[in-house]
Amino acid sequence: MDSGIGLLPAAAAVRRLRPDADLVLSWDPDGMPWGPRTPEDITERAIAVAEAAAAHEPDVLIVACNTASVHSLPAMRARFEPRLPIIGTVPAIKPAAAGGGPVAIWATPATTGSAYQRGLIERFADGVAVTEVACPGLADAVHHADDEAIDAAIASAAARTPDDVTTLVLGCTNYELVAERIRAAVQRPGRPPLVLHGTAGAVAAQALRRIGVEPAPEAVGDTTLTVLLSGREATLPDTALSYDEGRFLRAVSPVR
Repeated sequence: MDSGIGLLPAAAAVRRLRPDADLVLSWDPDGMPWGPRTPEDITERAIAVAEAAAAHEPDVLIVACNTASVHSLPAMRARFEPRLPIIGTVPAIKPAAAGGGPVAIWATPATTGSAYQRGLIERFADGVAVTEVACPGLADAVHHADDEAIDAAIASAAARTPDDVTTLVLGCTNYELVAERIRAAVQRPGRPPLVLHGTAGAVAAQALRRIGVEPAPEAVGDTTLTVLLSGREATLPDTALSYDEGRFLRAVSPVR
């Protein structure tokens, strides 16, 4: 689940690890974007989107949304666990800081500066130069596959990213859909190749571990893909099919 199509990278990662897994994708076009909302409003909408997914009785629920994870995980776990395990998504600050930095964290305004993100920085990046970069409008532009708006939001964030940054944390799952465009905007001539840290692969692997399932990338299955848009069953919208991950999911498991 996510506010928007930022769940596509995690869903594609799950599908690659377990081609025999049925997938339910639940997001909230009626309420998107969540970034500018209050924490209380984010939590209300996140629980509603999760309820729609939970009605399909999944084995595990990935909250493939940094904003929802930062603000709503305690409420979601209280609501659904232990019946439905909840896997959150938080900025990959720990592995990014392990490289020594300097590090930049690109995230939504709601995540940037949040107590949760600041806590991760204090816990895992002590002694590492970290710059928090708010990216207003980027998640929304990615969700709508608006190339002009994507380029403008990336350019704005890149201009506020220090030139000496060696590592960049993609602190919103939507950003993983345009990772190479971000890399091209931030990479400085003559500097070492920029290291990007997303979360899709890690949360997919954690979801399998949580339910005691091993990766089986060679597995064969007649699988289903269910798409829920603010609780309504639908097909993958054209915006999702603008990205490699959306096209991959449709190709390997058509919506039924």
